Amino acid sequence: MDQNKIEIINFAEGLEEPIKTLNYEWLEKYFKIEESDIRSLSNPKEEIIDKGGFIFYAKLNNEIVGTCSLLQKNDTTFEIGKMAVSENAQGHRIGTLLLEHCLNFAKDHQIKTLILYSNTQLAPAIHLYRKYGFYEIELQKGLYERANIKMEKRL
Repeated sequence: MDQNKIEIINFAEGLEEPIKTLNYEWLEKYFKIEESDIRSLSNPKEEIIDKGGFIFYAKLNNEIVGTCSLLQKNDTTFEIGKMAVSENAQGHRIGTLLLEHCLNFAKDHQIKTLILYSNTQLAPAIHLYRKYGFYEIELQKGLYERANIKMEKRL
């Protein structure tokens, strides 16, 4: 069996910690942890799942090394957020697999629009989003201090 098999799994009870540790790792490296991050990442079930959202994890060799969420904005629009891949697991296309999983999940669940917030400093991420058909739209200020770009994809 391929020991580098990557599996995408859904959030479940007992998996609250990885979304926090994975996101804190990259936030501390590139930006800073904001108040909204602390709130949502400390209580992912209450702040994401119970509000109509979804959390996915990427497992590599039975270890959770990546995460991504779909945050419900309204019935047909979700935000792709809280995407993070452990630094020691980069290079396995985990970010791509998580993004593809979110896109397929959205199509299967009649989600019409996906949005995301990012920062142009994260060039590989922006390149990935563009490759999958996301385009830049107007960014309203105030949601995330670190965000300097908002992107959208209609499904």
